[in-house]
Amino acid sequence: MRKLIYALLGVVLLTSCSIYRKYERPEDLPLDGLYRDNDSTAVAEDSLTLGDLSWEELFQDTLLQNLIRYGLDNNTDMQVALLRVDQAQAQLKAAKLSFLPSLTFSPQGALSSTDGGKTAVKTYELPVQASWEIDLFGNLLNAKRGTQAVLLQQEAYKRAVCSSLIAGIANDYYTLLMLDEQIEISSEALAIWGEQVRLMESMLRVGEETENAVTQARANLYALEATHNDLLRQQREAENALCTLLGMTSQSVQRGSLSEQVLPEELITGVPVRLLSKRPDVVQAEMTLAEAYYATNQARSAFYPQLVLSGTAGWTNSLGEVVTNPGGWILSAVASLAQPIFNRGKLVANLRVSKDEEEIAKLNYKQTLLNAGEEVNNALYASASAQRNWEIHTKQCTELERTAETSGSLYRTGNATYLEMLTAQQSLLDARLNVASDRFTQLQSVVNLYSALGGGSE
Repeated sequence: MRKLIYALLGVVLLTSCSIYRKYERPEDLPLDGLYRDNDSTAVAEDSLTLGDLSWEELFQDTLLQNLIRYGLDNNTDMQVALLRVDQAQAQLKAAKLSFLPSLTFSPQGALSSTDGGKTAVKTYELPVQASWEIDLFGNLLNAKRGTQAVLLQQEAYKRAVCSSLIAGIANDYYTLLMLDEQIEISSEALAIWGEQVRLMESMLRVGEETENAVTQARANLYALEATHNDLLRQQREAENALCTLLGMTSQSVQRGSLSEQVLPEELITGVPVRLLSKRPDVVQAEMTLAEAYYATNQARSAFYPQLVLSGTAGWTNSLGEVVTNPGGWILSAVASLAQPIFNRGKLVANLRVSKDEEEIAKLNYKQTLLNAGEEVNNALYASASAQRNWEIHTKQCTELERTAETSGSLYRTGNATYLEMLTAQQSLLDARLNVASDRFTQLQSVVNLYSALGGGSE
């Protein structure tokens, strides 16, 4: 009989080995080819990458730095993330304490009389009850490890919120700077075109200009005023959006200029494997997988016996006859072993559900890594493309400035039509607006690349 018991215990221990294993990262991650070849970036394993820079090093505009600091302290999403971390820390502490016995103090009292007697007998008990679950097959261990994974998951979420918040503040700030410059360009164009209309009206009065040309000039001036007004609306909305992100009421935001912003000379991304530990949403997805892994282990441990030790110790005054009412100590100890045999398929179903949830978490983890690679690739190409567009539009501006100046001179001498002069001026205005937009896209792509590499999360 003893040999049979030992044999059964040996089988149980061998089949339960996997319950105690720690989570290990999957080996079949899509890291090869995660970054596409790009001539505008450098890849290095040992040197600091763009994502390793602190946000104070990347954003050198002191006004932007002040806004980021304010946002980190007052943004509601950031405050919620901090509270989630605090909740996870409390849950982990409770999971660690679950290995200890629980104690309960439950005093009881009674008042009774015999055969209708006038004298009532008072009895009482002052017991302290203890219960201790012995973690034979890793139920509590996996619960604690799962809670640790939840804490790491919430900490990664907090880092993700931090990184996203910094990128959002920077992009909104740069949007304002772009709109400021476009409004300035539009104001200059309004002043020039207004003066042009007044000149043409004077020429009309002396018969040197036609009524059709003057009305066309006024119509174009009105169109430019409408465009300018729309830019002012966008500026106000962008300012309001930035204030909301910062956690403040809508108000004017102190800011610099687009031309003052400085970009890193070289964009170093590092190797793709660094995303596994640097990018917070990837870490969060992995910790979700780890939590699901330990939940599966808990579902497996439910098939094995549970041993619970319980006992009571205390004082009572009702050990003997009711009349004498003697007092004394009460002591008891109980050990219970529960081995599931038939639970209507619940244990099997729970294990199957847990395995499926673990597989879902693994697929989500891989997809998160693919999404991270996509964001890095898009940001890299957007930066290179914006640089090329900026160079092209800058050259275009230089040529159109000469064209607009020449066509204006020819128009005043009667050697060019008003349409030719108008076309040259409109093309120059569009090109100047495009240069401002290209500069913003450059800044935005660097911010997006910084966030895609996990920058600003610490």
